[in-house]
Amino acid sequence: MRPDQQSTRREQERSRVTRQRLMEAAVECLVEYGWAGTTTTVVAERAGVSRGAQLHHYPTRGELVVAAVQHLGRARFEELLGAAEALPLGPRRTETVLTMLADLYTGPLFKAALELWVAARTDRQLHDVAAPLESEIGRETHRVAVRLLNADETRPGVREAVQATMDFLRGLGLADVLSDDRRRRTRLIRQWASMLDATLNG
Repeated sequence: MRPDQQSTRREQERSRVTRQRLMEAAVECLVEYGWAGTTTTVVAERAGVSRGAQLHHYPTRGELVVAAVQHLGRARFEELLGAAEALPLGPRRTETVLTMLADLYTGPLFKAALELWVAARTDRQLHDVAAPLESEIGRETHRVAVRLLNADETRPGVREAVQATMDFLRGLGLADVLSDDRRRRTRLIRQWASMLDATLNG
């Protein structure tokens, strides 16, 4: 490999690491400080990178936050799919899958995204970059749920049941924002899994 190629690869790797640190810091700041407190300066400090480097990769706060939620969301989906491969078939699989999916809506990534959606409601510029992301996440989450549940959406009522399940889990995530709703959530997931199985296997 020529010296110029080695230099280019090193630069590409540095850029990749910088972007990764900025995206992780953006999500951490959204959870800790909310949208108002998540300035690009605060994110750069949390990431340990210069303000110039942050502006080079993500010129605006909206671009940075959208990229962070998008990137980390994909990584989380892949983790879920990998974990599901080890799940045994049987009556408890659906409950376990719903619990895994519920973790998406009670974890830091959902809280970060929630800050983004709320801010985008009254910020047109942010809305224009956040709205397509919300649609993408919705489609990807549905796809992951179908795969994890082994759902056959060609059968009547199955697609609607999966969609209702995702709305149900999102609601549980919202309920968890202000207080720890774990005990109630566990009971509701068990009951929902039983009803969902009747549709998936009926």
